[in-house]
Amino acid sequence: MAKQNFEEALARLEEITRQLENGELSLEASLRIFDEGIRLADFCTKKLDEAQKKVDLLLKKNGELIATPFTQHETPGEAE
Repeated sequence: MAKQNFEEALARLEEITRQLENGELSLEASLRIFDEGIRLADFCTKKLDEAQKKVDLLLKKNGELIATPFTQHETPGEAE
C-alpha cells in the first residue's frame, strides 16, 4: 500500500468482498485476501479519520468548533 490512495484501496476492498462472498476460493486463498482486506479497511479508516480532522479544522470559527451535520439531500447553501 505504498502509494495507494483511498479510492484504490476502497475499490480493492470491494473486489475482495465480492470474491469472499462468492465462496469459490480455497480456505488458504480466502484467509490471504481476508488479511489483505483487514489491512485495507484499516488504511481506509485512517484516511477517513484524517479527512474528518481536516473538515473539523475548516469548520472552526472564532476558535470554536461548529458542528454542521451533513445530509445527502442538502445542496450547497441549503443548510444555512
